[in-house]
Amino acid sequence: MIEIHNIHKTFNGVKVLNGISGNFESGKMNMLLGASGTGKSVLLKCIVGLVKPDLGSITYDGRIFANNKLDIKQEIRRKIGMLFQGSALFDSMTVNENVEFPLRMLSDMSKSDRLDRVQFCLKRVGLEKAGNKMPSELSGGMKKRVGIARAIAPNCTYLFCDEPNSGLDPLTAITIDELIKEITQEYNITTIVVTHDMNSVLEYGDNVMFLYKGHKLWEGHSSTIMDTNVKELNDFIFSNRLMRDAKKVDQIEAEERLEDEQSREEKR
Repeated sequence: MIEIHNIHKTFNGVKVLNGISGNFESGKMNMLLGASGTGKSVLLKCIVGLVKPDLGSITYDGRIFANNKLDIKQEIRRKIGMLFQGSALFDSMTVNENVEFPLRMLSDMSKSDRLDRVQFCLKRVGLEKAGNKMPSELSGGMKKRVGIARAIAPNCTYLFCDEPNSGLDPLTAITIDELIKEITQEYNITTIVVTHDMNSVLEYGDNVMFLYKGHKLWEGHSSTIMDTNVKELNDFIFSNRLMRDAKKVDQIEAEERLEDEQSREEKR
C-alpha cells in the first residue's frame, strides 16, 4: 500500500497540488482521473520521487519515502516499475535488451538468470517470440506490452502507468487494460494509473481519485462514479454525448425498477 498525506506542490508561484491525501491499495487498479493540467502527472512524479513535494508525506508499506535515508529510498526505488506514456523503449536495443536493462542496472543476477527472467516476462505479456525485434518493428500495442514486461522484470511491488492507452485503438486499449489488471492481481502489486479514459475507469477502476485544479474532489469505486453530485466530476464524465446517453439509460432503468417495486408492494 502507498499512502500520501497533504501533498502540496507549487511551480513558479502556481499551485499545482493543494493538500492531496489518499491510499492506494495492493492488488487493485488505483486510478488518478482528471483533465489535462489538473495535477495528475505531477502527483505521480511526487509519489515516485521524481519531484519533491513542498509539503506532505509519502509512505510505501509504512516506510516514509521522500525524506528518508538514501539507502531506504534506493531500496524502495528498486521495487518500482514504470510504464511510460510513450513506452520509452531504447531504439538502439532489441526487445530482449530493453527488458533486461533494469535487471542489469538494479540486480546482481547472472547473465543466464537475467535472460531467463526476460523470457518469463515477455511470455507473460504474450511476446515471447519478439525478443530479437527492434522497437521500430513493433506496433503501438506491442511497445506497451514490452514496456509492461520491462516494468515487472525486477519483480516490482509498485507499478506506475502514465496514460497506458495513449495513442492506441479501442481494442488494443482494452487488451492493455486487462493485462495491467491481471498482473496487478496476480502479483498483488500496488498499481497507480494516470488516465483521462473513462472506458478504462468504468471497467477497471477499483479505486478512483478525481483531481480538479490541484484538488481532490472525489474518491471511490468506479461503480459509484456516475452517481456523484460533484459538479466538476459530472461535467468531466458527461462531456460527450455517449456518456450522457448512458446516464439517461441508467436513470430510466432505475425509474423502471422503482416502479416495479412499488407495483409489487401495492399487489401485496
